[in-house]
Amino acid sequence: MDRTLWYRRKLLRHLGLGTAGIVTTVGLASYKRTFTDLMHSTMAIAAPSSGATLPEFQGINRWLNTAPLNVAQLKGKVVLVQFWTFACINCQRTLPYLVQWHQRYGSQGLQIIGVHTPEFAFERETGNVKQALTQHHIAYPVAIDNDYKTWNAYRNGYWPHLFLADRHGILRYDHVGEGAYDTTERTIRQLLG
Repeated sequence: MDRTLWYRRKLLRHLGLGTAGIVTTVGLASYKRTFTDLMHSTMAIAAPSSGATLPEFQGINRWLNTAPLNVAQLKGKVVLVQFWTFACINCQRTLPYLVQWHQRYGSQGLQIIGVHTPEFAFERETGNVKQALTQHHIAYPVAIDNDYKTWNAYRNGYWPHLFLADRHGILRYDHVGEGAYDTTERTIRQLLG
């Protein structure tokens, strides 16, 4: 089988899209990269449709590092929402970037919100999440989404997955998995204006 076709099929199966189609905006040169690189480059361009608004936080069991928040309170800020869970190694690798962006851009209008949605039973324990916040130096707000209500409101299916909204609450960018840190930071700076 042609190697390009193999990568395409593997990517589509991974994304749950079957093998009927492929995101066509990724150039053929991308298919020669490893599957992981291909997945990251494809997912980084899968932005929400124009005009989609930041969904409301729903069914949050508890907020850490803040009083409860809602979307109306975030108007006027650039909002980065990251779905994560503390035992996920891919999530752990993204956290230093989020902590750095919080420190660097928080005073300029960036609001990062971690939505902790557990995969395993021990990740549902708030004490374990608090310990992870201390371990990773996370000072930005974290919503505990044990019942997957916010996860479902965002129609999410991945850890980690970040969504970036402009100051009007319009979703402008999303990214699944690790990587694309330069692109994400550049988008943050553009939205902060």
